[in-house]
Amino acid sequence: QVQLQESGPGLVKASQTLSLTCTVSGGSITSGKHGWSWIRQPPGKGLEWLGVIDYDGRTYYSPSLKSRTSISRDTSKNQFSLQLSSVTPEDTAVYYCARARPISEWGQGTQVTVPS
Repeated sequence: QVQLQESGPGLVKASQTLSLTCTVSGGSITSGKHGWSWIRQPPGKGLEWLGVIDYDGRTYYSPSLKSRTSISRDTSKNQFSLQLSSVTPEDTAVYYCARARPISEWGQGTQVTVPS
């Protein structure tokens, strides 16, 4: 069974870059024609899809965040990562990684706070 675990700092200063890593176990991020997504949920709001990196390395981003978002992977570690630049307090959220295409397994989520 595929399991995902997010890791990274819980506090990021405004204007800096948020960096999170998702470690995948129980399956390879390069096989099965799956994608690997980042999704977030700000306090009191709904889920927001940030982007995906597919099994072949292709990436796709939310148009509203594309200019600030980068998703990469380390196949040797079976990990994929999110970088969100120039953060503001509006980027405060619980960040999830998930297997995609279709969306199935999720990580437990990690809180990231950008203080005002």
